[in-house]
Amino acid sequence: MNVADLMTLYEYNYWANERILTAAANLTPEQFVMVSDLSWGSIRNVLTHTLGAEWIWRVRCQEGRSPSEMPDPEQFPTLDVLTARWAEEETAMRGYLASLDQEVLSQQLAYVSTSGRPFTGTLWHILMHVVNHGTQHRSEVAHILTQFGHSPGDIDMISYSRRAGGASEE
Repeated sequence: MNVADLMTLYEYNYWANERILTAAANLTPEQFVMVSDLSWGSIRNVLTHTLGAEWIWRVRCQEGRSPSEMPDPEQFPTLDVLTARWAEEETAMRGYLASLDQEVLSQQLAYVSTSGRPFTGTLWHILMHVVNHGTQHRSEVAHILTQFGHSPGDIDMISYSRRAGGASEE
């Protein structure tokens, strides 16, 4: 993995997040917190989990410390509060990614999971995981948003690539 390709994947990640958050802005407050069959219960909880994972992995990679718990969804009573925190995290992650070079991406990173278990992984694998993890959870949320009549539209990498390249999404 090279830095330029990793940056492209993160640009896609943020583009897709924006599509989800924009569609979610059409939800009622009740729909935002309504428990469903999503992996983390509600749209708010899934989005909080996804944001929390991005934050936890950045802190592990950038700061060398392993937070012991994910953010609590109750910290984000509204989508606006969640979106504002996500914008802060995106800025922090972009700054971190801009500091990387090819040699660093290949290095091993030792970290501790939130359950206290030690692991080691290659940095670029970990950073790729963050994007892949986001894709999984965005697809869950997109499904429920569509059921509520607020589809985010296509959130595939190819849709992002076509738009970034100036082509229409059709």
